[in-house]
Amino acid sequence: MDFSKDVEIVSGSSEIGAILRRLCDLTDMGFAAVARVTEARWIACQVLDRIEFGLEPGSELQIKTTICDEIRESGEPVFIDCVSDSPHWRVHPTPILYGFQSYVSVPLRRRDGSFFGTLCAVDPYPRKVDTPEIRAQISRLAEEATAFLDQQLI
Repeated sequence: MDFSKDVEIVSGSSEIGAILRRLCDLTDMGFAAVARVTEARWIACQVLDRIEFGLEPGSELQIKTTICDEIRESGEPVFIDCVSDSPHWRVHPTPILYGFQSYVSVPLRRRDGSFFGTLCAVDPYPRKVDTPEIRAQISRLAEEATAFLDQQLI
């Protein structure tokens, strides 16, 4: 499938840009993205990269190297304060491969129930992100992103 229209619309959105800035400011993380996630692909639609993570709109990661693939399957968000403090995450191949210590990713599910992708953030340092207050604020950001997707993508 060609997702170039999704990338074009989302990457040019000041609304999505503002959501990514708020996500980074809220979590103190240096990289955030809205990603298109399917069974076969992970594509960055818009990014905010303050840490030189190296992705731009249209960049792709191998889907099986992402936690977003697991989120697509489970439908559940993931919040990690510190990878090295977690028995599960410190041995998980994704944080090892990409070198992050903190991670947030929430599913973006469209009004029709279809899975678009994720709103995600990473940082090479531990960050306090797994609190009820931060989870609620990030959920609201994801709702804003989903509302944009429902309005702009037909």
